[in-house]
Amino acid sequence: MYFLSTRGNNEKITASQAIIKGLSSDKGLYVPSSFKDLSSELKKLVDLDYKELAYVILKEFLTDYSEKELRYCIESAYDEKFDTEKIAPISKVGENYVLELYHGPTCAFKDMALTIMPYLLKTAIKKNNLQEEVVILTATSGDTGKAAMAGFADVPGTEIIVFYPKDGVSKVQELQMTTQTGDNTHVIAIDGNFDDAQTNVKHMFNDEALREKLAANKL
Repeated sequence: MYFLSTRGNNEKITASQAIIKGLSSDKGLYVPSSFKDLSSELKKLVDLDYKELAYVILKEFLTDYSEKELRYCIESAYDEKFDTEKIAPISKVGENYVLELYHGPTCAFKDMALTIMPYLLKTAIKKNNLQEEVVILTATSGDTGKAAMAGFADVPGTEIIVFYPKDGVSKVQELQMTTQTGDNTHVIAIDGNFDDAQTNVKHMFNDEALREKLAANKL
């Protein structure tokens, strides 16, 4: 399985390389080169617990990760940080069924992805023999920032910087971010809205001069 840019620059990289890079050099997003049809296996999948289901799905996309590596990432992410062993239980409400995605460490649905991302990244760094420190830049309108900071807090070889719009998040979300522990976590309020924050993060990702300066300082 390879990953391609949504902007079609013909770049083709592995899953671990895409996880390290984040955004394509043409400012596009990385998407899988193909999608396996799992519809014939649905009857088997419904009986799997969350961790097993995660493995079945992830192994189809992260094909340069070994089974041992994937299971390590899954087991490390979906543990006692969640307040239920089911991780994402389903509840019946009247005639409807509701998937509960708020049982993670920050109560945000983005915990589902951002608790496993640090382990996938750590494994990718090792697989690709990357020696430089990884600096994660992200913009948030509230919930992403806290979930990302909680996931990457004190992960060796990484720094995470979160930008959020001043007066553009709730007081609870701001306090969640500004009180986050971890020597490698940083949060910055900006003048402007979320789009301003996100646009400038993308500019930094693709700023060659900044990249060269960081590399010269071994960052």
